[in-house]
Amino acid sequence: MVARAARRTGLTAWQTGRLFRQLAARALDAVQDVLRAEVEKGNFKLVADFLSNKAVPAARVLLLERMSVRLLARLGLRGALASNVVGWVLPFVLEKLVVAALKSGLLDKLKANPTVGETLGRLDELRLATWHLLVPDPGSGAELVEDGAPAQLPSGGPA
Repeated sequence: MVARAARRTGLTAWQTGRLFRQLAARALDAVQDVLRAEVEKGNFKLVADFLSNKAVPAARVLLLERMSVRLLARLGLRGALASNVVGWVLPFVLEKLVVAALKSGLLDKLKANPTVGETLGRLDELRLATWHLLVPDPGSGAELVEDGAPAQLPSGGPA
């Protein structure tokens, strides 16, 4: 799908990858800005509930709207193109953020009555972990292999 869209716009594969990384970084920054602002206001529980998908629907919608607005401002696009881009990249980045939060045990740490400074540090750790999920090893062609996947030898290797 991305390759087809790239051909239509005249972009080569490496340009598409670079653009995706830039877009993902901007989306992750927008999400982090909103979450950090909530932590600085003292809303630890709201952030933990949002990351565990247990937030009150009205609060979740409000946070998503704030994230969308920040991402739109960062992208500098307008109209239907901007809303389409935000509509597919923000859920993707949020999904990876939640996966990283669950893997790292951040939700338990947030519920253990942390200070603002500790929580902001943990959000920085979460951002880095999410970035590694989004872009495992940019430029090298390395792929993230799940634990249960069978190992394959590269072709042309010793038998």
